[in-house]
Amino acid sequence: MQSIKTEEQHKDSLKERLYKIVFHADTPAGKAFDVILLFAIIGSLITVMIETVPELKEEHKKLFLFAEWFFTALFTIEYILRIIIARDKKKYIFSYFGLIDLISTMPYYLALIFTGGQFFVVVRSLRLLRVFRVLKMARFLGEANQLSKALKDSREKITVFIIAVLCVVFISGTAMYMIEGAEHGFTSIPISIYWCIVTLTTVGYGDISPETPLGQLLASVIMILGYGVIAVPTGIVTANFAKQNQDEQKSCPNCSKLISNSSDRFCGKCGHDTKK
Repeated sequence: MQSIKTEEQHKDSLKERLYKIVFHADTPAGKAFDVILLFAIIGSLITVMIETVPELKEEHKKLFLFAEWFFTALFTIEYILRIIIARDKKKYIFSYFGLIDLISTMPYYLALIFTGGQFFVVVRSLRLLRVFRVLKMARFLGEANQLSKALKDSREKITVFIIAVLCVVFISGTAMYMIEGAEHGFTSIPISIYWCIVTLTTVGYGDISPETPLGQLLASVIMILGYGVIAVPTGIVTANFAKQNQDEQKSCPNCSKLISNSSDRFCGKCGHDTKK
């Protein structure tokens, strides 16, 4: 009975050590595990990229096949290990990294069913975000969350703006089709709308261009509007981002000095207790 209990304690101890190594980078072993994992991710991505070069693919076909299944087996074992040692298995499986870990193991299994499925291996690049933890840069994730929240808060205004832009594109494209016609390359309204989108976004491929004075005038107006298309969404997101920074900051009630860190209790200028 005592030996069974000791064996169970040993298993729990081993599981806890593995948990700290796999899920944390606070120890040398944990950091080494994550660094090896990052190199494996980069190696798998490089393999996929090089494999698309026809000459190299034909010359090293067996090597690429071995590398593909080696990385797939490695990530599969790692994913299963994470599930086994996770303290809350359900929470890990449905977490962001848990889902990415699962998806990153699937490309070559999908390739057995669907042609080209292995190219979904690029999803593994999202796992490189673990570098923030390895390099002690987790504080930057807070900035990423702040930017994400700013984008989320801006979605209604941006949606309205995009709808307005689509209306302008549709009307301008139709007008350009009526002005220029098929003889100048505007063979249909969809083609004219495509030209309008390219012009409005300031890309300007130049494959189609208006030749009549009226068409060139309309094109000039669309080009000028293009600057607004770029500036407006940027301004909306920036305003929300600045608003978040302002909301997170506070000022000292005694000397009105701005306190950048809301968790600070005492003012750095006058020493006043801001929690009172």
